[in-house]
Amino acid sequence: MFVMAALICTAQKRTTQATLYKQFKPSVITLKTGRTIKQPLTNIFLKNGSLVYLNGEYTMEANMETIAAVEFDDRKYININNQLAYMVDSVESNLLYRIDLLDINAYNQNLRNNVNISNMGFESGAITTTTMDLNSEDDYKLPLFSHFYFLYNGEFVKVHEREVSRVLPKDKEIKRKYRTIIGMDDFSWNKEKSLMQLLKAITVKNGE
Repeated sequence: MFVMAALICTAQKRTTQATLYKQFKPSVITLKTGRTIKQPLTNIFLKNGSLVYLNGEYTMEANMETIAAVEFDDRKYININNQLAYMVDSVESNLLYRIDLLDINAYNQNLRNNVNISNMGFESGAITTTTMDLNSEDDYKLPLFSHFYFLYNGEFVKVHEREVSRVLPKDKEIKRKYRTIIGMDDFSWNKEKSLMQLLKAITVKNGE
């Protein structure tokens, strides 16, 4: 099930953790074969959205090719393109999913702008640094960026103007509603509220 591999982690949320949860905790893993496995100490690695688990003193990364879903005590995640995503909300049979990942590009930019930061690592689910010569705790907090997917008419679609417009049905009213929503001044491709407005607009209601 698992590929054993040591992990090193080289106006958004920011974190000092490399994992979603502060403490590793139990989960039920559903494999793509349909088999379920209870794993006592698991977490989600924010660098790439993969499942990680403790094996003795080592933190290991699961083989995401084999995993369909992971359920923790507070939330269920499904595997979308080998990243663990959770459902935000739904309209009819269409769903909005969200994946939170470390924004490595923003982190690298911060490194270039702040000579006090030398290196970062990953140890027991926390970000570690090789120097304490930092201006403040914010200097070594990593930014998080949210990625979204629609499950739209049975197909997973990355939430992006080009990708969403590609899968719209050949319905003039649906396309008109789509253009109206994305043209609103307060619309954002990175906000759940906007995306749910969009999903509602482009969903064909049952019976219509």
